[in-house]
Amino acid sequence: MSDETVIIHARFAANGTIAEISERPQGLNPQEWFDFLSYRSADKYQALAGGRGVFRLTRAEVEASKVDATTKAA
Repeated sequence: MSDETVIIHARFAANGTIAEISERPQGLNPQEWFDFLSYRSADKYQALAGGRGVFRLTRAEVEASKVDATTKAA
């Protein structure tokens, strides 16, 4: 299961902030989740056209990131 690739989609607003992002844990707003993933997994991010981008992570990386992000936010 940990080899499963999860694609986290991000959509930017016109001002450059994050409007929506998938796999977001409770307690974090979209910008906080994007910032956390950008800091932790910048090498796994791909910018796309139209104000979008994706992170490609394993399921294990996503779950670990969610735990770490919510722990640091608390």
